[in-house]
Amino acid sequence: MTAVTDEDQGNDSGTRKADGRWDDGLIARRAAAAATRGTAEPVPRAPADDEPDPQVEAYAPADGPLPTRLDALRELVGLSRARLDRDTLAEAGRVLDEAAARQRLSSRHTVIAVAGATGSGKSTLFNALAGATISDTGLRRPTTSQPIACSWTDGAAGLLDRLAVPGRLRRRPHPGPGASDEALQGLVLVDLPDHDSAATEHRAQVDRVLALVDAVIWVVDPEKYADAALHERYLRPLAGHAEVTFVVLNQTDRLPGEAADLVLDDLRRLLDEDGIAVGEHGEPGATVMSLSALTGDGVPELRELLGRFVQDRTAATRRLSADVDAAAARLRPVYVAGGRAGLGERARDAFTDRLAEAVGAAAAGQAAEREWRRNASRACGTPWLRLWRWYENRGLPGSLDRMGQALTPPEEELTARQRVEQAVRTVADDAAEGLPGPWAQAVREAAFTGAEGLPEALDDLAVRAGAPGAGKRGGETETETGRDTGAGAQPGGARPAKPPRPKWWPVAVLAQASMTLLQIFGGLWLVGQIVGVLEPGLVTPALIMLAGVVGGPLVEWACAAAIRGPARRYGQDAERRLREAAAGCGRARVLDPVAAELARYREVRERYVTVTKFSTTGR
Repeated sequence: MTAVTDEDQGNDSGTRKADGRWDDGLIARRAAAAATRGTAEPVPRAPADDEPDPQVEAYAPADGPLPTRLDALRELVGLSRARLDRDTLAEAGRVLDEAAARQRLSSRHTVIAVAGATGSGKSTLFNALAGATISDTGLRRPTTSQPIACSWTDGAAGLLDRLAVPGRLRRRPHPGPGASDEALQGLVLVDLPDHDSAATEHRAQVDRVLALVDAVIWVVDPEKYADAALHERYLRPLAGHAEVTFVVLNQTDRLPGEAADLVLDDLRRLLDEDGIAVGEHGEPGATVMSLSALTGDGVPELRELLGRFVQDRTAATRRLSADVDAAAARLRPVYVAGGRAGLGERARDAFTDRLAEAVGAAAAGQAAEREWRRNASRACGTPWLRLWRWYENRGLPGSLDRMGQALTPPEEELTARQRVEQAVRTVADDAAEGLPGPWAQAVREAAFTGAEGLPEALDDLAVRAGAPGAGKRGGETETETGRDTGAGAQPGGARPAKPPRPKWWPVAVLAQASMTLLQIFGGLWLVGQIVGVLEPGLVTPALIMLAGVVGGPLVEWACAAAIRGPARRYGQDAERRLREAAAGCGRARVLDPVAAELARYREVRERYVTVTKFSTTGR
């Protein structure tokens, strides 16, 4: 490998002491001070030579659940486009597009980016792995201005085209042991510009390429390994990509004694705070190690880890799976409900009760029962009672009807329209309870859209059923509503045809007529005796007349007792029919659209569960 100078590692802020040691930070200074006193603080033991190196093992096979998850995510996005805004689904759409693009390209190659801050020595490490000076190093900052790629085998042109790496910046490793290493066959290594570069176009290139590569090697140095920009902008958001992440502490040759182990432990602590799982003892997670690209210490171990990682052939799958996890985590607030979503029978029954109240089902039943009784009274009552009722119906001052109207309030407490709107609002709130915001809004919109015209439809039902006040609800007149009553409706809210009479009514009518005739016959007989036309004898005509006078009310009372049950049943049937009609109207216009929205939500929720079921990051 071409020799490079210490300045190639590029830490200009460090100062070399007279004894040749570097003073690069708090941990390094503490280690130096402890060495001077001869009582260094205990530090973690360095790994022995015979201990296995940390590595990332395959978490999911290439033919595992990823295709199923991608299909579920695609269906999820398709079903949600009409309910969620474009920005919410943008990341999921990007993941699907990138997954489709990556799966169309070579599966024999693994694209790994080398990223780092200014002066971290990432280009030096890139050259050390390639075995040649491919990427420029030096004191000038920034040194790397465009991504540079090194491919160990042919067939990676499509992948590099996807990364937009120019042809003049595509290289092959230097002939030698590194180039012929069988384990690295299929590796495509990309050296990125500095992620903290002062040039915004460099940072934009870093962000673009990091979203497309299969894995990332983050190169940090002892001075800026805790840089907030690195952790907050990159490591923390990509915590779910731990299995395809390498974090390499470079420039350990600048640290005295065991300071490298202290810095490495502190780096692991920071990664843990970022939520990045560190893979140790064969567990899946990020690979964390230290090396010196300048002296070559630790580079062979990294090359061996990369060889196993590349030959595993699952980096692309794990990267895509982590991308799906990240997209699903962002979508969680719009798909996971806080409670049990649905519309229970109690809410449905309450909605039906409110509609029945609005349409006047109970009043219609009572009116039907009174109509039955009125017809019976007309058929079986005495003629004198009919005359009295005729007088009442004329609406003369002092009549009972006028007195009842005087006691009736001019307006109801709530109009029918207000009752319907309240019923719709209540059932919409019950159905949307616990749903994520967008789906709750969709349920409410479905309910309110379906409720348009519902008060008028219910009024039409009331008109056809002859409910009291139908067509003039809430102070409205028939002219004000301006609606067509439809076929079969009675204009002005008139009641429908009279209820049917039972078979015994003619007998009762004949009996009442007989009592009336007895009264008339007895009365005429008495008058004839009084005027002298007939022979005197008051007992017989008086008894006949008394029999008619007493028999008439008895027949009427008997008929009233006999019609009580049928009249009640007739009224209950009228109430039930109007109630069922109102419930059917409300179900077709409100409940069914709401149920359809809830079914749609359950369907997308099932797709979301499929997406997250095989999560590799526990999200």
